[in-house]
Amino acid sequence: MTNPWILWALLSAFMAASNDALTKKALSVHNEYLIAWLRLLWALPFLIVTLAFIPIPLIDSIFFLAFLVALPLEVTATVLYVKALKTSPLSLTVPFLSLTPIFLIVVPYLILGETISVLGVIGVAMIAFGGYTLNIGQARKGLLAPFFAVRKERGSLFMIGVALIYSVTATLGKLAIQHSSPLFFGITYYSALACAMTPIALLRGRDERKYVPPRDAIKASILPGFCHATSIVAHMIAISLTQVAYMISIKRLSLLMGVLFGYLFFKETNIRERFVGTLLMIIGFAFIVLFH
Repeated sequence: MTNPWILWALLSAFMAASNDALTKKALSVHNEYLIAWLRLLWALPFLIVTLAFIPIPLIDSIFFLAFLVALPLEVTATVLYVKALKTSPLSLTVPFLSLTPIFLIVVPYLILGETISVLGVIGVAMIAFGGYTLNIGQARKGLLAPFFAVRKERGSLFMIGVALIYSVTATLGKLAIQHSSPLFFGITYYSALACAMTPIALLRGRDERKYVPPRDAIKASILPGFCHATSIVAHMIAISLTQVAYMISIKRLSLLMGVLFGYLFFKETNIRERFVGTLLMIIGFAFIVLFH
């Protein structure tokens, strides 16, 4: 295999989509804060074992600054992410993660006047049209109704917030990786995220712990935790083997997988239009990250 990074990226995508589906199943019964925290805890052993087999890089103050600024934003994104999965169908939430590159392009353009390439504009348009297609069944109520339908889906709004935050943490994460290494950053960052989530989960999940045995939530989070850890490790290995833009474009196939899982495991409806909309958003994503 001349391009092993493709296999690692596909593995990361599959495990990310599986993680979302398994997490959504757990959220149907359990508190979102507890599940978000527990799946991170289950990921820790796999991450720590991996840490024992990689070289420890020299790190500096820039690494720590990027790390510490990104961490509270990541906590916020994690909470919004699980709320999105709990609130709305998979096929109407995960596709909005493809909005991240739009924020990475549009914000500098508005603030700094940085120009967007023609292919970048095409990518933005395709993502917008893909988002429109996700709710195209609403078009009979008016041309703009599919866009307005997003406002009624709280999960979609939560995931748009996640995409916006990820546009910031992606930049900070890239800076931290440049001053360490992909695997070292990924392992330490998500380990710190698990620690940061602990007081939030214990406080916001205390009501469930009164009525549901903690072991039930722990069992429900084992498989999501394993998938989460595998996705992180595969992600970092793939990034270390190729350009970030190429790897992320392949990994975003997880969005299509998520739509498919929504249909297979949760019997979500209107799956054809959501599949087409997600595909358009992924193609638009690829235009932006590869040709901007």
